[in-house]
Amino acid sequence: MNLREARELLAEQGYPVLFALPSAPGRFEGGASYRIEIPSCEGPEVFKAVLDEAVERDVPVHRVSQGSGVMMLTDAEISEMVELGTDYGVEVCLFLGPRAAWDIGAQAKVSAAVASVARGNEMVAASLCDAFRAVELGIRSLLVGDLGVLQLLGDLKKSGYLPDDLVLKTSVLMPLTNGPTAALYQAAGATSLNVSTDLPLSALAEIRASVSVPIDLYVEAPDDQGGAVRFYDVPQVIRVAAPVYLKMGLRNSPNIYPVGAHLAATAQALGRERVRRAELVLRLLAEQDEV
Repeated sequence: MNLREARELLAEQGYPVLFALPSAPGRFEGGASYRIEIPSCEGPEVFKAVLDEAVERDVPVHRVSQGSGVMMLTDAEISEMVELGTDYGVEVCLFLGPRAAWDIGAQAKVSAAVASVARGNEMVAASLCDAFRAVELGIRSLLVGDLGVLQLLGDLKKSGYLPDDLVLKTSVLMPLTNGPTAALYQAAGATSLNVSTDLPLSALAEIRASVSVPIDLYVEAPDDQGGAVRFYDVPQVIRVAAPVYLKMGLRNSPNIYPVGAHLAATAQALGRERVRRAELVLRLLAEQDEV
C-alpha cells in the first residue's frame, strides 16, 4: 500500500488527511468560537489573584484549571474555589491524583509519557476517591491524566453515579496528536480535549473534524511541554479548531506542582502573568480582526 492508498483508506474510516483547511463550524453555548483558560490555578488565593488581574485588565476568564490535584486541597479550599467560580461565572477544573510522576516507580522519572498514569488499580481507586470528593464539594469539572480512569468516569456518568453535566477534561500529559486518538478519548467520556502543544494547523483541523467536544490548546506552553509561544497563530487556530479554549502557560517559569504555602507568592505571580498573556493575545486578535 502506498501513501496515497493509505490516505484513501484512512478517509474511508472517517479520518481524512486535510490539506485545504476548512473553517470549523462549532461554537460554545452562546455563540463564542473561543474561550480563555488560565491553568495552574492552584487554590483559592491564586484564583483570587487571577480574578483580580482579570478585572484590572478587562480580560474574560472562562475556566481555571489546577494541576496539584484534589488531594492537595482541603475541603475548605475546594469549597472556596467553587464559591468563587459561581460568583464570577468561571468553570473550576481540578486535577485527579495521585499520578505516576509522584509515585515510587522509576519510569515516570525519565519519561513524561507516563507521568500522569495511574499505576495499579489502587491508584485508580484513589483517583475515583478524588473525583467523588470533588463532586460532593460542588466541583463539576475534573482534569484527567489516565485513559482507564477517564473510561471509568465516563461509565460512572452514564450509570448515574456521577453528575451528567460533569466535565471530563483530558490532560496535556495524555498524548493527543491525531483524529483517531481524539475520537477514542471522546468515546471514553472526555468532554474537553487538551491536545499536544506543538500541533500544526492541519493536525488541529483533523482533530476538529473527528470530534465535537471543545479543544484546549496551550497558545503559550510551559518549557516542559515544548515552550512554544504561538500568539500569531491564534486567529487561525480559532478558525480551524473552534470551539477552542486558549490556554495561557508560561515559558521560563518553574514547575510548581504540588503547590503549598511555601510557593504561594510564586503561584499567585504566575497566575497574574498568565492573565497578562491573555490580554496580549486578545489585543492581537482585535488588531488582526480575523475572528
